[in-house]
Amino acid sequence: MVKISDFQTKEVVNILDGKRLGLISDLEIDLRHGRVEAIVVPGQGKFLGLFGGGANEYVIPWRNIVKIGKDVVLVRLEEALKIEAKQQQEGEYR
Repeated sequence: MVKISDFQTKEVVNILDGKRLGLISDLEIDLRHGRVEAIVVPGQGKFLGLFGGGANEYVIPWRNIVKIGKDVVLVRLEEALKIEAKQQQEGEYR
């Protein structure tokens, strides 16, 4: 059995590019069916989703979790690559 507090100490890594996304700040839970739907990781520049600029948070569906290890959660997240590319392009035009 795993506690929510145990999840919050695990680093989330995207296996598609090896990028560290951060620590889990929250879980989305379906109370009706009693299951975790997604994990939430604050965007860059945020600490536990509270402090920082307007960076988006990553909401990672449970189906995208590849492996949960002792210290790390491996995820497959193509959307993160698309979001970051879009943010970089917007930054170039400002």
